[in-house]
Amino acid sequence: MAVSEPSLVVNEVYASIQGESSYAGLPCVFVRLTGCNLRCTYCDTAYAFYDGERRTVASVVELVRSYSISLVEITGGEPLVQKDCAVLAQQLLDLGLTVLIETAGALPIYALPAGVIRIMDIKCPSSGESDKVDWSNIGHLTARDEVKFVIGNREDYDWARGVIAKHALHEKCAVLMSTVFGAVSSKDVVCWMLEDRLPARFQLQLHKYIWDPKERGV
Repeated sequence: MAVSEPSLVVNEVYASIQGESSYAGLPCVFVRLTGCNLRCTYCDTAYAFYDGERRTVASVVELVRSYSISLVEITGGEPLVQKDCAVLAQQLLDLGLTVLIETAGALPIYALPAGVIRIMDIKCPSSGESDKVDWSNIGHLTARDEVKFVIGNREDYDWARGVIAKHALHEKCAVLMSTVFGAVSSKDVVCWMLEDRLPARFQLQLHKYIWDPKERGV
């Protein structure tokens, strides 16, 4: 591998269905990059903090293309901690693929190429990382992007509701609400949303209902 050749440390690449977002239920290739700058209390992918293999961007692109699936998500960990994430995203876009990037929004999102669908997971208080949100990212959101709140308790819900109202997020892009798996009742969160007429979409993590919640590569 040439020194100048773009590369990434990759934890895993696999095909599954998209379990979340407005694309939920669709076949999707996941590229999970290694490394994360946050340590959320409920993290379900801590294995991606350090475990991975350095690969050229070109080899990752070829592997994604071999699945013949038109939807791909770059995730982590936190994919934006690796500078060549943007290079990977652009090369996948150049293939005509629909490219999602899931990010916590603690790092700048504006450097990502046009055409990428950014899913910004704004961390609520129970994550222990809500103070790390880079609020300037909201100004870079477009109608194609999505914002997600993962709710662990009523405090999280009230906090998220305030953020949605303060920044008029529902006027900028799709707003998604989900739960910390096993921590709070989905029914409760839905009832709160209905009571408040919250301009957001509730979602479940479909893959955790189809497979064992602890199973990897799905």
